[in-house]
Amino acid sequence: MNGVNLSMSDKAETNSPILQVRDLKMHFPVKEGIFLRTGKYNKAVDGVSFDIQPGETMGLVGESGCGKSTLGRCITRLYKPTAGSIVFEDKDITNISGRELKPYRQDIQMIFQDPMESLNSRHTVGDILMEPFIVQNIGDKQYRQKRVKELLEIVGLPSRSITRYPFEFSGGQRQRIGIARSIALNPKLIVCDEPVSALDVSIQSQILNLLIELQREFNLSYLFIAHDLAVVKHISDRIAIMYLGKVVESSDGESVYREAKHPYTQSLISAIPVPDPHRKADRQILVGDVPSPINPPDGCTFHTRCPKAMDSCSNKSPQLVSLPEKTQHKVSCHLYE
Repeated sequence: MNGVNLSMSDKAETNSPILQVRDLKMHFPVKEGIFLRTGKYNKAVDGVSFDIQPGETMGLVGESGCGKSTLGRCITRLYKPTAGSIVFEDKDITNISGRELKPYRQDIQMIFQDPMESLNSRHTVGDILMEPFIVQNIGDKQYRQKRVKELLEIVGLPSRSITRYPFEFSGGQRQRIGIARSIALNPKLIVCDEPVSALDVSIQSQILNLLIELQREFNLSYLFIAHDLAVVKHISDRIAIMYLGKVVESSDGESVYREAKHPYTQSLISAIPVPDPHRKADRQILVGDVPSPINPPDGCTFHTRCPKAMDSCSNKSPQLVSLPEKTQHKVSCHLYE
């Protein structure tokens, strides 16, 4: 991405992750028959584990329908997970609800993919940005109006925008409003659900730079969800690759790109355009379609499309294990067990 500031802020060195996700599952019931009985489950997220450190950006990459957005909504507790655990700052928030969950709404926020859909078109920008303070009962009207103007300035919008409506702004400006709303309550963790995928390429770099600047200033932690590997590479400290509800590979950004081990990751990287007309791209095109999460294949879920599949792949599910030569690099593949 041209224009993206590649230098990242110094990360806080700590042994205690701000977020710990363990064996997280989100299975949606599928109603069947005339009596609408639950016969099957859509396994959108099927056993995902990872940590995020304070001030760190964790990139989450995968094809559409692999469960990335569902995972993000579980972490923000817009969905209640079927199984597993979500620990935020050493507090298990997996099953809490109501009043217990309300304080965590301040610390964990979300930026949505489509800013037009996520902003109420009937409310002014001032009303939209003031709502978090009203819900959390923070400050009086004068304080809230002052804070809203400050938020607009932080994200690069004029304070007079407070009286305008979302439809009066461009896509990039609307996303800036969404970002302003996400940082209104001084959160510690923000789930970015494909925040630049609906924007023009030139605007994408501006939004990415804004997110990096905000991370530096407020020591934010990000879970950055995207399907564009080029974007994720520039903003993420670590990257996890997801396929059909499971993480199949994870490591720091450079290792994933330079030393990809999983055949799925290798295929995704080979699809990145090469800005050199004289260099022939070595494409690894996958055959077939992504299996249904309602009826995933036995064994390794990728074996039906994998060019390196073996007999064991169809009957035994591989575990996410660390590579002997590089313990931070994990891969779920029988080729490396």
